[in-house]
Amino acid sequence: MNQDLSIVQLMLDASWVVQAVVALLVVVSVISWAAIFRKVFAIRRVKTHNEDFEREFWSGTNLNELYTAAAQGARHGGPMERIFASGMREYQKLRERRITDSGALLDGARRAMRASFQRELDALESNLSFLGTVGSVAPYVGLFGTVWGIMHAFTGLASLVQVTLAAVAPGIAEALVATAIGLFAAIPAVVAYNRFTHDIDRVANAMETFMEEFSNILQRNLGSSSASGH
Repeated sequence: MNQDLSIVQLMLDASWVVQAVVALLVVVSVISWAAIFRKVFAIRRVKTHNEDFEREFWSGTNLNELYTAAAQGARHGGPMERIFASGMREYQKLRERRITDSGALLDGARRAMRASFQRELDALESNLSFLGTVGSVAPYVGLFGTVWGIMHAFTGLASLVQVTLAAVAPGIAEALVATAIGLFAAIPAVVAYNRFTHDIDRVANAMETFMEEFSNILQRNLGSSSASGH
């Protein structure tokens, strides 16, 4: 009864299928944790940039000055700043083409902002599908390792005359380790996926609200320009 039932020893004694399943789950777990940490810092950085830009936008800074700064620092800015720059760039291009129809000007700016918004959202949602896949598939991969391990353990008992708990325990224990590691990989991925989805939805709502508010500002400017022209 002095058998070593430590996880390391159980894995060393396990069949190659169980070892392969556990190795795969460990690798997937490491990759998912790396993706989780990257996404945490990315979302935090996006929130900070968006809040800073929104604060500056509503501070009364001239739109042309704000656009110049946003265009120059597009790589280092946040999604909201790049969305603003896209809309303002298209708006100014249409004005330079002597387009005076306010509806065409607003539609052009909105389309440019919507395209930029979609690009920013796609970047924010990168790696989310991987975490969702890990969360849904990892337990089944671990379960496959467990079923295989138990089947292998009982196959080995067929040649024994007397079956005792001591003979069965190591095989079942090594098989259950696969399920445990599958859950260890899946649970953080599921929690992170749900949390990131919620955070990204909030960021997306904030950016959509900003696009509407900026469109209203452009519409008011066009209205005042038309009034002064008359």
